[in-house]
Amino acid sequence: MRFSTSLKSARDLVGAVLLTAFAATPVIHAQTNKKPEATGELRNKAEREQEFMDWGLGMFVHWSFDSQLGSVISHSMDYASRDYLDRYVKELPKTFNPTEYDPDEWMQIAKLAGVKYMVFTTKHHNGFCMWDTKTTDFNIMNTPYGKDIVKEYVDACRRHGMKVGYYYSPEDFHFNYERDIPARGGVEARKHHEDLVAFTKKHLDELFTNYGEIDVMFLDGGHKGELAQYVHKIAPNCLVTRGEMVTPEQRLPKEPIPGPWETCFTLGNQWQYKPTNEDYKSGSRLINMLIETRAKGGNLLINMGPMPSGKVPLEQEERFRELGLWMFVNDKAIHDIRPCVTAGDLKKAYYTQSKDGKYVYAMLTGLTSDDPGATTQWGRSERKDILLEELKATPETKITVLGQESRIEKFSERHDIGTRFKQTDKGLEVSVKRAQRLYNNRRWPNAVVLRLENVEFAN
Repeated sequence: MRFSTSLKSARDLVGAVLLTAFAATPVIHAQTNKKPEATGELRNKAEREQEFMDWGLGMFVHWSFDSQLGSVISHSMDYASRDYLDRYVKELPKTFNPTEYDPDEWMQIAKLAGVKYMVFTTKHHNGFCMWDTKTTDFNIMNTPYGKDIVKEYVDACRRHGMKVGYYYSPEDFHFNYERDIPARGGVEARKHHEDLVAFTKKHLDELFTNYGEIDVMFLDGGHKGELAQYVHKIAPNCLVTRGEMVTPEQRLPKEPIPGPWETCFTLGNQWQYKPTNEDYKSGSRLINMLIETRAKGGNLLINMGPMPSGKVPLEQEERFRELGLWMFVNDKAIHDIRPCVTAGDLKKAYYTQSKDGKYVYAMLTGLTSDDPGATTQWGRSERKDILLEELKATPETKITVLGQESRIEKFSERHDIGTRFKQTDKGLEVSVKRAQRLYNNRRWPNAVVLRLENVEFAN
C-alpha cells in the first residue's frame, strides 16, 4: 500500500484537502455532491452503508508470497533490476508453503478483539493471485502450498459469522513485468491500459462468482473508480470502501467526517510481516485510535500481517488480545453506535451514542492527565472526579461504568463503588470509582467508559 515518496506526498496533500472539505460540508456520497441518478453512477446501497457504520472495527490482512523476505509487500519490484524481478517472479513462489495457515485461528483472535469484518489481500500490486485463478499462472496454486487460500479464508469467515471483505489492487506489476514495463507503469503502460482493465475485470468475475456473496471490497490504486462501478454492477450488495468512501490511510482526520468512512492503520510501520526493525503500537494506543475513530463517525480497519507460515505473529496477537479485553468490557460504546454532536478529545473524553439516542458513552481517554499523549494508570478502588464540559444532566440522568456492577445495595458501605454526579456552571461533574479488577497489579492503563442515560449536550 506504499507509494513512492513523491507520489505519496501528492496523495497525502489531496487526502488532506478532501478530509477538510468533507469535514466542513455535509454530503450524500463520499466522492460527489451530486445524486447518483444525476451522474449515472452506481453507489453503495444506503441500508448497507448504515450496516457498515454499525460494525465499527475490521481486520485488514496483508499477505503475499514475498512475506518470506520480510519486505514491503509488492513494492520491492519498483525500480528493481531485471535480475531481481526474474528471481522474484520465477523463484520466490517456489518456496512459499504456509503449512501453518489456519484461518479459523485468525477468526478466533479477530472475534475476541471485537472485529466484525475482515479484508484480505486477494491480489496486491505485485499481481500474485491468492486464489485459483484461470487468468495467470502467477498464483497460489503454483506454489508448494497449492491450495486456494481465498476459498479457505471465505469459508472460515462464514463459519465464524465474520463479514467477508476483499482487498484488490487494480495495479499489476507482474502484468507490466511480462511486457518489460517498469512496475509502476509509465508512458509505455498507457498502450496496454485497456488490456489491463479487461484483465482485472476477469479477476473480479472470478472473485464474485466462485465464493458466494461478498460484503466488502477495498480497491487500492490504479483504475479503482472504473472497477468500483463494475463491482456494483456484478455484486450490487457488496460495499465498496476505497474506491467510493473516504478512506484516510495511517492517519485520523482532525474533525469528524459525515459517514460512512474508514481509516486503515498498520500495527507496526509495515503492512506485511516484518521480522526485524519493527515498531509496534501499544495496546493502549490501538484502543485510543479505535475510540477516536468511532467518536468521529468512522470505522477502524487495523492490519494483521501473517508470517510466511500463515501464523499470526505473537507481537500482533498480543495487541489484539489487549484490545479484546477492553472490548469485552466496553464494546457497547463501539458497536451499533453513531457519533454525537461533538466528538470530544483525547485530553479528557471521546463520545459516542446508541443509535436510538438513549445512551451517551463517555470514553475517558485522558483521565486526569494534562498530556494528551500520556497514559494515566487508574488504580483499582481509586476514585476520580471528572468534569465533562460538553454534557449537562437532566432530572432523569443515570450514570454507570460499563462492565462494572452498579447495584450498590449489593455491597456494604465500605465498598463505596457508587457513581455520583452534579451539574455545575462549568459542566457535568462525575465522581467515579473503578472497582472491576482487570489486571493482576490492580492498575488499568486504558480508557474507562461511562454510560450516561438521559443527558444532553451543552451546545
